[in-house]
Amino acid sequence: MPALLGGMAGAVALTVLHETVRRLRPEDAPRMDVLGMRGLRKLLAKADAPQPDEETAYGLTMLGDLVSNGLCYSLVGTGKGALGRGTALGLAAGIGGVVLPGPLGLGEGPSNRTPQTKAMTVAWYTVGGIVAGVVAQQLSKENV
Repeated sequence: MPALLGGMAGAVALTVLHETVRRLRPEDAPRMDVLGMRGLRKLLAKADAPQPDEETAYGLTMLGDLVSNGLCYSLVGTGKGALGRGTALGLAAGIGGVVLPGPLGLGEGPSNRTPQTKAMTVAWYTVGGIVAGVVAQQLSKENV
């Protein structure tokens, strides 16, 4: 349970960072919400499912981001090495967030438009991993 709670804490931290910075720096902030909505629309189109309106697509994307990032960050586990694993996992996720959208057909602009956008993408995912590691580590100490 500590790993899952840590993962969710990391996902919430990541989402809060993304959503806050995109409002403060619209010119170069990562737009992972846009990538998520593109991915959602692509999946729905392949399934011949109806496309949601913009507000619904955004809500589904935020929910999907929290769940998927939370599960991913829960891989940090618990115990002594959780912080290091969280940092490494977050760094890898951030690099993936910059490198993978283009080859996946989601476009590069939302996470790759400027050097600052790339740096923020990697940094925010790394912060999420660190938060996940710290929370999981602290919760596992409480359970001992």
